[in-house]
Amino acid sequence: MKKNKILILIVLLLILTGCTKQLKDVNNKIVKNKKTGQTLPANILCRPTDKDIIKLYDNTRDEYIVKLDKKLKAKKISKTEYQKQKSDLVDVSKLTKCSKFTPATGGYEGLWTTIFVKPLTWLIIKIGQIVRNYGLSVILITILIRLILYPVTKKSAKQSEVMKKAQPELNKLEKKYKGKNDQASMQMKSQEMLAIYKKYGINPMAGCIFGFIQIPLFLAFYESLYRLPAIFEGNFLTFKMSVAPLTAATQLGNYLYLILPILVLVVTYFSFKLNSNASMNEDQAKQMKLMMNIMMIVIFFTSFQMSTAIIIYWITNSAFTIIQNLIVKRSMKDDKSI
Repeated sequence: MKKNKILILIVLLLILTGCTKQLKDVNNKIVKNKKTGQTLPANILCRPTDKDIIKLYDNTRDEYIVKLDKKLKAKKISKTEYQKQKSDLVDVSKLTKCSKFTPATGGYEGLWTTIFVKPLTWLIIKIGQIVRNYGLSVILITILIRLILYPVTKKSAKQSEVMKKAQPELNKLEKKYKGKNDQASMQMKSQEMLAIYKKYGINPMAGCIFGFIQIPLFLAFYESLYRLPAIFEGNFLTFKMSVAPLTAATQLGNYLYLILPILVLVVTYFSFKLNSNASMNEDQAKQMKLMMNIMMIVIFFTSFQMSTAIIIYWITNSAFTIIQNLIVKRSMKDDKSI
């Protein structure tokens, strides 16, 4: 029953989640900022201030209008369709200034964008204005959200530690029923396992909570940071937040950015290691270790194409997880009641 509920929640999340749209020219090619190699969002949230970026948006819009005018003259489209397609083109001059952006700006854009992306964007802007740096704003908001969620994520981390205490009894149970696959034995094994879980206060589904929270948070940050001009026009330390490490190294000749994927790999490794589930037998542990290694490799290589802003979020979030799990681990060592 619990698995069905989680499946329904995941399906709803995928349905409600919006998507970033890349700006494309009349030839359906992705428009890029030549100075940074950055792709631009077609569904930008507020007005950019960089003249080169504004020019890219204006040129793209003008090219589309010329194309639409030709189609209208050739009677390939109706006036109604012409007006509709023209109104769909982003006009940055009519967008709200980022400094005046609110969650209500731009009207309703679906549940995901309205409830998650826009409020997060507004918060990034406001904190950024206070601390005068949007990279620092991303770090502070990530920490703030994780502190708010700490009671929930702490339970997930605590479950992992409790599992380690229960592991000797779970291993004995595995040995006791090894090779017994009949229905009666499986039922007895299940009952005895539940008794062990009850003894140690283990909730098997608690470990899923952390992962489920991570997914929407990452998606919301990704969309917000990609669609916010204040982010892709800004810098953090010596890094331009719109630039991906691979672009910086290959197109801009700045190899300092390559330290970012290395940091991603390090924090991801320790985050996975400290958050690993101990309620597995030897074969399951080997499979899980293989899966974690594959995931780390995928995340490492993916980070080369992530914007610096997203990498800042990922490193901060993972670092918080590491610190949280170390605190939980230390506190439980002194807790003799567990």
